[in-house]
Amino acid sequence: MIRQTYGAKDAHRGVDGTFMWFMQEVGELATALRGGSAAERAHEFADVLAWLATLANVCGVNLEDAVRHKYGGGCPGCGASPCRCDQSEKP
Repeated sequence: MIRQTYGAKDAHRGVDGTFMWFMQEVGELATALRGGSAAERAHEFADVLAWLATLANVCGVNLEDAVRHKYGGGCPGCGASPCRCDQSEKP
């Protein structure tokens, strides 16, 4: 959906510009987590996810495949779902 809607603009902006926009959105999410309303947090989570997908698209990474490959079999550390890793390993 993100590629279809913004792909041409994203390709023109490139990795560096896209990464900067992504980081700006992460900062806005941090602000919303510290004191925003539920609606503001939802809005910023959506923005961060959209810019992460955009960054993956610009880099030629299929984000859905990457997540499925890494996490589709459970926790990459212990292999379980839910994760059974010691809390001290992954606080």
